[in-house]
Amino acid sequence: MRIMLLPVAALALGAIGVSTPTEVASTTLTALSARRFEHARTVAATTSTAKSPSATSGTATSGASATQGKSGPAITSRTAITSRLATASRVATASRVATASRVATASRAAVASRAVGGPGALEAGASGPRQVRARTAFLADAGSGERLWSRHAGARRQIGSITKVMTALIVLQAGNLDRKIRIKPAHVAYAAARNGSTARLRVGDRLTARDLLYAMMLPSGCDAAAALADTYGRGQGRFVRKMNRTARRLGMSRTHYADMAGLSPAGYSTARDQTVLGRSAMRDATFRQIVSRERYVARGNRAHRRYVWLSTNELLGAYPGILGIKSGHTAAAGYSFLFAARRYGRTLVGAVLNSSQTRPGARFADAARVLNWGFR
Repeated sequence: MRIMLLPVAALALGAIGVSTPTEVASTTLTALSARRFEHARTVAATTSTAKSPSATSGTATSGASATQGKSGPAITSRTAITSRLATASRVATASRVATASRVATASRAAVASRAVGGPGALEAGASGPRQVRARTAFLADAGSGERLWSRHAGARRQIGSITKVMTALIVLQAGNLDRKIRIKPAHVAYAAARNGSTARLRVGDRLTARDLLYAMMLPSGCDAAAALADTYGRGQGRFVRKMNRTARRLGMSRTHYADMAGLSPAGYSTARDQTVLGRSAMRDATFRQIVSRERYVARGNRAHRRYVWLSTNELLGAYPGILGIKSGHTAAAGYSFLFAARRYGRTLVGAVLNSSQTRPGARFADAARVLNWGFR
């Protein structure tokens, strides 16, 4: 009966990872043999020295000794096994707790590293959107700033008219949007000399700063950008310095503005930096209102003629939840797009730079794919 108990105990120990059944059985049998030998010596010594008054007493003593010889080692063995089981259980529990703690810590570190600029973000090909043609791209949660996906997000590139987002932000921060600004020949000439897009502003017209923001952001008027920079910067050079100071304040460490419209080849930025800018600009209610419009009409009056401006953002009215922001293009920059959209109570903001050199619609297709993946 004693031998029958040993395999069961051994299997129990093995099941919790203490040792194999063979090792436990061998160890336990050795312990039993040692205890039996020691017990036999003790009984023999006791019997030889004890005084027995009668045969009955001797028989009783012998019977008691025999009973003790049968039960003592087995009880001791079971006690040892129980102790080992308890110890092994505590060790296994402690091991599982330590493992769980390491896993939880690693998980928290992975989540933290996915914050904007962190090393843990998903790069293209890991598990991000497919068929995105942009040379560089970035997608973030507008609320938390968490980076969701990127492709060469820190690579410096020209960004074309996306530059005008910073121009608009500087004007909005300065305020006084109802001030009248006269369109000068230099404003119109600035766009024409660089083959830039225009709002077809007429020299001598006086429009409000608010009107000119629409003229700059919807049809991407470089003439409107020149008029705003000239007025709010007391010269275009000073205005550009404001743009760069604001970029540094926002943490756009790999961005340099060389003009207010994005026509200069000396300017550059990154997909990450532009996403940071887009996230900041979209906090302004007036900015959100401007970039959400597909069409804006500046009614004619004695100060200026009637203007109708259409947005270059082809996702407005076509992509569910799209909020704005700004498209951009030059020969060096390629067709690019800074965008924001909201679905299911969540707002995403991102950028795709140089989706194509020849197809204007490629940037919007890229943005839709990236957003679809982000909202999945």
